[in-house]
Amino acid sequence: MLGYVFRRIVTTIPVMAVVALLVFSLLYIAPGDPAAVIAGDQASPEQIAHIRASLGLDRPFLVRFVDWVWRILHGDLGTSIFTNLPVSHMIAQRIEPTLSLMVLTLLLSVVIAIPMGVMAAAKQGTWVDRVIMVLAVLGFSTPVFVIGYVLAYVFALQLNWLPVQGYTPLADGFWPFLQNLILPAFTLGGIYIALIARITRTSMLEVLSQDYVRTARAKGLGFGTVLFVHALKNAAVPITTVIGLGVALLIGGAVVTESVFAIPGLGRLTVDAILRRDYPVIQGVVLLFSFAYVLVNLIVDLLYTVFDPRIRY
Repeated sequence: MLGYVFRRIVTTIPVMAVVALLVFSLLYIAPGDPAAVIAGDQASPEQIAHIRASLGLDRPFLVRFVDWVWRILHGDLGTSIFTNLPVSHMIAQRIEPTLSLMVLTLLLSVVIAIPMGVMAAAKQGTWVDRVIMVLAVLGFSTPVFVIGYVLAYVFALQLNWLPVQGYTPLADGFWPFLQNLILPAFTLGGIYIALIARITRTSMLEVLSQDYVRTARAKGLGFGTVLFVHALKNAAVPITTVIGLGVALLIGGAVVTESVFAIPGLGRLTVDAILRRDYPVIQGVVLLFSFAYVLVNLIVDLLYTVFDPRIRY
């Protein structure tokens, strides 16, 4: 087991190296001269040259890449061009809202979607199955911003149950903190819930047709026990896979959701940095999101061995 864990950790190193190379190349992939774009139309050649030197564009690509990686390994993500603040400091200021939103969305999605998928598989062909699948298709097909505006209009503007925008830190109280995140979490979780529910239903249908499930029922075990103890555990590998892959949906959807609900998180920081062509901030945030995605997939790979001990590759 320890050997498998060590091998999986080692394999993430070249993945992160490739990700770092791609993130660093943003300055060179972007159309036009980044220094001229940042300086603006009225900038003098001297100002453009100064910005080019501050970005290191006057140095060879490989030299600058090695220096950038070395600074990252020491915790230095660079300095924002516009605010002149360390990128790591700007990320630290914004990470709590985004992390809170993603964790709450993940918890709500798993708690809601897995029972939905199990129920749909248990009631295959009935109206319960059809209703759940229709809701799943709607959730997967509706854009995030549409869900957000509908929820905000109904529950914030019409019913006045929840705040329409903003964020309250956890330090200011749990209930105000939760109030501001309920609508964004359900907005961001719409596609995620639909995806997990559909995969759960498919995996459960495959497992429920196995001989050992029929044997468990023949021994007199209750249907709920068979579903949630025997069948669900054996269907957990594909479900865990889609939960891990769905983190990419959370990262991408967080940008839109934070813009809709005016949450001062990393999504808003990314949008602002892109609009201002603040490349050090863009690089830092994208690198952080990429690392988080690779880490989640590593955790998913390790969870495979918990649900299916036969997996040792």
